[in-house]
Amino acid sequence: MKVAGTIVRFRTLFWLAAALTLVVALVLAFRSPPVQADIGEITRGPLTVVVRDEAKTRARNVYVVSAPVSGQLLRVGNRAGERVEAGAVIASIKPASATFVDERSRQEIQAGVRSAEAALALAHAELEAAEARLTHARQEASRTETLFTASVASRSAVDRARLDVRTATAAVGNAQAGVGVQQAALEAARVRLLEPAAATSGRTVTIRAPATGRILRVFQESESVVGQGAPLLEIGDPGDLEVVAELLSSDAARISEGAPALIGAWGDGAPLRGRVRQVEPYGFLKVSALGVEEQRVNVIIDPVDPPAAWAAVGHGYRVEAAVTVWRAEAVVRTPLSALFRHQGHWAVFKAEGGHARLQRVEIGQNDGEYAEVRAGLEPGDRVVLHPGRSVADGTPIRARPSAAGAE
Repeated sequence: MKVAGTIVRFRTLFWLAAALTLVVALVLAFRSPPVQADIGEITRGPLTVVVRDEAKTRARNVYVVSAPVSGQLLRVGNRAGERVEAGAVIASIKPASATFVDERSRQEIQAGVRSAEAALALAHAELEAAEARLTHARQEASRTETLFTASVASRSAVDRARLDVRTATAAVGNAQAGVGVQQAALEAARVRLLEPAAATSGRTVTIRAPATGRILRVFQESESVVGQGAPLLEIGDPGDLEVVAELLSSDAARISEGAPALIGAWGDGAPLRGRVRQVEPYGFLKVSALGVEEQRVNVIIDPVDPPAAWAAVGHGYRVEAAVTVWRAEAVVRTPLSALFRHQGHWAVFKAEGGHARLQRVEIGQNDGEYAEVRAGLEPGDRVVLHPGRSVADGTPIRARPSAAGAE
């Protein structure tokens, strides 16, 4: 009996162990495997927020030299980059040559010349008639005064005779002026028939440099006909530069005068330091490369580094300006890739005990890589980076082997 009882107990323990093994196997079989995830750490350190956009350099004082008169611009001998002194002759303009006249226009002009000649002949005839009337009026006035002396003519007759003389004299002057007008009209008509080579005359106009500097651009180098006000050269000092950044108006509103800036993407050298001198008060509309209308504002930045550091940068260079709008030396910060929106708030998944725990956070500034944490996390906490749909509150997680500081 004792042996039988031992066998029964052995069988009972065997089947209990087998059942327990089966239960454990089922639990392990149906349990979700841990999700591999990248893990990041909450740290305390500096955070700098910048506004970054393309910009260009320009000489601080640029003089655009324009043609003061229309005419034939002589070939400009100066080249871009050459130094010029204030008052030096940099260009010359001659009066433009007359244009050739086609046959139809020539016949019209010749008809105009004949008309002017006839009008001049008529003016001479009118002048002769006026002079004849003046001679007759003077003779009549002389006879009337003689009769008045002999007490034959009255005083009123003498006055009328003198009035006729004055009227005839004025008529002669008017006729002489008419002759002058017709002579000028005839000369103008004849000038239009002159050939271009014969019509060229007049003195050359010289153009002088308005300031000492270097020639930045030559708009018109070859000899050609230019109109009044046409730009010819651009003069400035490339050693005295400023940077103009066309920023979105929403970004420009965050920038204050005196804010530090870094100027990069100008070459192989390190970024150059600058400081905001002015945020222009007027915005302007600009269409982006994608066809989007944007309201932009010019932000003027002065160099801070010595001129030697800017020696490789010239007028009109494309650069990239990064203006600091906010900076703190020690803030709690989280990688921006750990943040997501949950029920209208920012949240992260904390890595605790091998599981992901949903944690709501309050954030402040961000620099595109890190965000300031104002509440919800502490330095040393670990969070899931780039959480996907496979991660939820309570999901088992395991750090990828390549992740720094994996659990």
